[in-house]
Amino acid sequence: MHYNNLLEDYRDVTIKEKILEFGFKGLYMNGNIIIEKRLSTIEKGCILAEELGHHFKTVGNILDQGKVANVKQEKIARSWAHNKLLPLSCFIEAYHYGCTNRFEVADYLNVTEEFLQEALDRYIEKYGDYIFHEEIIIHLNPLNIIKRGLA
Repeated sequence: MHYNNLLEDYRDVTIKEKILEFGFKGLYMNGNIIIEKRLSTIEKGCILAEELGHHFKTVGNILDQGKVANVKQEKIARSWAHNKLLPLSCFIEAYHYGCTNRFEVADYLNVTEEFLQEALDRYIEKYGDYIFHEEIIIHLNPLNIIKRGLA
């Protein structure tokens, strides 16, 4: 479970659960992280990872997403979260575990399908539609993980 692992790994960061208003699922402000307490543990893990990304990588109030600089900072925080929870090696693990579709991969990796798709989109921006890793080909769009020679 990412959520409990993140709480343990980042004990030095103040993290609290509260009921949040206005549709917020998580907030980072002045060194403190607040997570919407009514979320599932899996979703809390995804949100906490992003808020930790803000803690480590961004500055200032970026709530106004109409500003390009704020959008860039949001992307930086999400990228940190994707790298933290879904490094490329996890797709190989999911393949070896026997996952055959996006739902199974998200379930196996303990992330939401939305978080998985955001990570895939980020990897597509960075690497293109596929990545070679040793004997494995990771097709990112659509997600498909196969051994070379079987394509």
